[in-house]
Amino acid sequence: MKPLLENVARRAAEYLASLPERRVAPTPDAVRRLSALDVPLQHEPREPALVLAELDDLVTPATMAMAGPRFFGFVIGGSLPAALAANWLAGAWDQNTGMYSITPGVAHLEQVVLRWLNDLFGLPPGTTGAFVTGATMANFTALAAARHAVLQRAGWNVEADGLFGAPPVTVVVGEEVHVTVQKALGMLGLGRNRVVRVPVDAQGRMRAGELPRIAGPTILCMQAGNVNSGAFDPIAEVCERAQQAGAWVHVDGAFGLWAKASPRYAHLVQGVERADSWSTDAHKWLNVPYDCGIAFVRDPHALAAAMAIQAAYIPSVATERNPFDYTPEFSRRARGAEVWAALRSLGRRGLAAMIERDCAAARRFAERLGAAGCEILNDVVLNQVLVSFGEPDRTNRVIAAIQADGTCWTGGTVWQGRTAMRISVCSWATTEADVDVSIAAMLRARDQVI
Repeated sequence: MKPLLENVARRAAEYLASLPERRVAPTPDAVRRLSALDVPLQHEPREPALVLAELDDLVTPATMAMAGPRFFGFVIGGSLPAALAANWLAGAWDQNTGMYSITPGVAHLEQVVLRWLNDLFGLPPGTTGAFVTGATMANFTALAAARHAVLQRAGWNVEADGLFGAPPVTVVVGEEVHVTVQKALGMLGLGRNRVVRVPVDAQGRMRAGELPRIAGPTILCMQAGNVNSGAFDPIAEVCERAQQAGAWVHVDGAFGLWAKASPRYAHLVQGVERADSWSTDAHKWLNVPYDCGIAFVRDPHALAAAMAIQAAYIPSVATERNPFDYTPEFSRRARGAEVWAALRSLGRRGLAAMIERDCAAARRFAERLGAAGCEILNDVVLNQVLVSFGEPDRTNRVIAAIQADGTCWTGGTVWQGRTAMRISVCSWATTEADVDVSIAAMLRARDQVI
């Protein structure tokens, strides 16, 4: 085992060392070579070192350099050194993080991390949480607690009796609600289309003055960080209006909730502590390895009622908090280990500095591209920049040219009827030099596209 782990450590270190200089996107030839994997499963065992070599030789060249400093497509961070190392160590531990009595080390670690995050985000005392795969499952978990709570108030036990015959639940969302919330609503039986949509302003923020009249079991979903513009819904005002009418308020803060950790940007999330549940991703702005999302719920009983399980082989009386009573999964890895390592290595000051550095990089993109004649479509309030190069077709061709060039990688989007290139700055490793070389590549691609 030891020589194999030393082998993989060497290969991984070489991969990470190559990221600042290598193409961000894999070459077409590297992608074509993946066909060598398309073989039948052999009959006999194979030496692990040969298996590792085959994996590295064929798949490593075909990876997207998401862990590097110039991947700006989607909202994806890299992996902080301490977080990656902790992820490897936790993999060696191989803990099934469900019951405290069986895996006390990692279960206790998660409790510590949840307390730290509650404090960082300014959430109410007693707020509980759950480690899940990502924002989709974080939204699902929090909204399952919401579904339980609003139906319990109406005298209905949804976990026992399901939704057939249940009082109807009204779900209110902004017009630019993220697809992960819609997917979660579909999985919960609340419907992706059975929602009341609130109009938004020119930056994608929910218009609080246009909230519908709220009556009966109601869940209202807001955004902390629009996936296109980075804008924030008026959280405090919406909470005031919605909760006076008895609605449960959920905040989708996949990346924007981390603004709370920065003194410079915390004002964007003003009032977030007034909500009832929240979701975020640690694999976005905390820069831990995939996959790691977190759901937070103000009322621990609502989350436990939605998620807790019982079986003959599970102790009926627990003296400590069992993680699987708060998550959809019965079996899962120790995600809290890399979150603990990231926070412990950064501290409050380091976390704030990382967030502010990425936001400064986003402003640098906007200012320099704008000065060069590109159209910036959004107010750059956080780490998202939307750029138009003219007509939709031309913008798409410029994006394709940037991706083919390999210096950096950005994606496209359509926002409020405009086709745009979307730049998301989330990596701990991105420097001003990375931004400048990326801007040069973008302008070069623009000038080459007729």
